[in-house]
Amino acid sequence: MPVIALDSADDPRLADYRDLTDVSLRRVSEPAGGLYIAESSKVLERALRAGHRPRSVLVQDKFLPDALALVGEDAEVYVVPSAIAEQVTGYTVHRGLLASMHRPVLASVDDIVRGARLVVVLEDIVDHTNIGAVFRSVAALGADAVLVTPRCADPLYRRSVRVSMGTVFQVPWTRLPEWSEAKPLLQDAGFHLAAMALSDHAVSLDDFSASGHERVALLMGSEGDGLSRGALAAADTVVTIPMAGGVDSLNVAAASAVALWELGRGRR
Repeated sequence: MPVIALDSADDPRLADYRDLTDVSLRRVSEPAGGLYIAESSKVLERALRAGHRPRSVLVQDKFLPDALALVGEDAEVYVVPSAIAEQVTGYTVHRGLLASMHRPVLASVDDIVRGARLVVVLEDIVDHTNIGAVFRSVAALGADAVLVTPRCADPLYRRSVRVSMGTVFQVPWTRLPEWSEAKPLLQDAGFHLAAMALSDHAVSLDDFSASGHERVALLMGSEGDGLSRGALAAADTVVTIPMAGGVDSLNVAAASAVALWELGRGRR
């Protein structure tokens, strides 16, 4: 495994890391070249434990021993001064290292939900912070998997991975097709589709939890508009979290944590 010292932000070997600001990442739906960026040794360790392969590692000198201990012979390690790292990426690299990782092939929906009892479906979430926070809640509160719609932001974006604390690598996930195909896929697998939304016909979260459905797919909508009409039409039940203080809704990440806590009480 070569360790290569680089002193120019324009070096072509740093192309994977160049200008990876949050703004530029949000402009595309999937990273080019089948890659994603893992930030920090903890996140890289979880990615490697999940079987993901590194293409290269960008590291500051004082973090070189950590990088070498993790990647072994699997990737080139580029050592740069902190100023070069910031110039390349467009932000201050606080956590010492970045890794350019090969993106694994996504599993099928059938494979992901096989044996699952509680899954979260994220429809068209655009904020990478929310994606990462939901994954962390799923891991912490005992749900089994996450399914994301075709237009949902990528769980493997740098910010999503960082906010999730690497739990995007331990929680099984994949992309759903459009609702015309997704609904029968989930229903044939035995899931009751519960849409988190405001509706005159909604049941409260605690009442729904008490109803004892064996397998639940919890549908969470986008930050602005909530769930689409297609998602609501696909749902078997509309569920709402009882609120006080004149508040009618929560941030999607907070709402997912509340709902998972309630629905997971009997499963943990």
